[in-house]
Amino acid sequence: MSVPDKALDRSRAVRRVLAGLLVANIAVLVAKATIGMLAGSLAVMGDAVHSSVDAVYNVLGLVVVRVAAREPDEDHPYGHGKFETLGALGIVVFLSVTCFELVRSAIGHLLSGGHAIHVSDLGLTLLVATLLTNIFVAWYENARGHELSSELLIADAAHTRADVFITIGVLIGVLFARRGATWVDPAIAIVIALLIVRVAYQILSRAVPVLVDERAIPAPTIRQTAQAVEGVRSAYGIRSRGANAGARYAEVTIAVDPAANVADAHAIADAVEARLKKDLELEAVTVHVEPC
Repeated sequence: MSVPDKALDRSRAVRRVLAGLLVANIAVLVAKATIGMLAGSLAVMGDAVHSSVDAVYNVLGLVVVRVAAREPDEDHPYGHGKFETLGALGIVVFLSVTCFELVRSAIGHLLSGGHAIHVSDLGLTLLVATLLTNIFVAWYENARGHELSSELLIADAAHTRADVFITIGVLIGVLFARRGATWVDPAIAIVIALLIVRVAYQILSRAVPVLVDERAIPAPTIRQTAQAVEGVRSAYGIRSRGANAGARYAEVTIAVDPAANVADAHAIADAVEARLKKDLELEAVTVHVEPC
């Protein structure tokens, strides 16, 4: 299968995952928003807003992944793969807005002494159901994200894992609020905001190295692998980029016997390229040949 075909198949697989998750996230969002409005719970509404980011991000992802799968063109000779990483950064913007609004509202409620929370047994059951849904979604999306080498899915899975802890906190806050501890609800909302900050940092720590072309594989590892090929005297001028296996690229210069003819030197370069792709799981390797 050619590289463009593999990229298209990967893009379709990622979009199928996102489409399925969109349905699940919309269902979770509707349940949480309904409970939050009926109960007047700031923590539940904050959780609903946080879940809305999942749905919006799924829609954004469907668009970004399609763009990222496009073949290289005149304006983007190295392809469009980083558009997917840019999409991962988009969630940080949504998280920042959510965090700010949540903290602002929570502080206001704490200063005013809080307010009564009324969540029915049915509402609690629905919250538990959303918790179980998020646990499954986070596990499935993270597994598929690593399988497909998708920064978008991995970032969204991290966000959904935060949803799990947030919903647990909301459930605790609701139980206390039903017993008259009105300050617990806004306090839990502030804890939720801190968890959101942590998720945003995790996404940034994965996305930024990709965007700035941070080294993907240590140079000594590439050098040792290349020099293990028969006919290679030395390897130098080593560069690499990319975050995940299957989406990493490298460039290396090899020194060969100056008496080697063009055909032999080319065969050695092909062998180095094949060895690096296989042993180090590289998508593409550029090998330059110089006489020793």
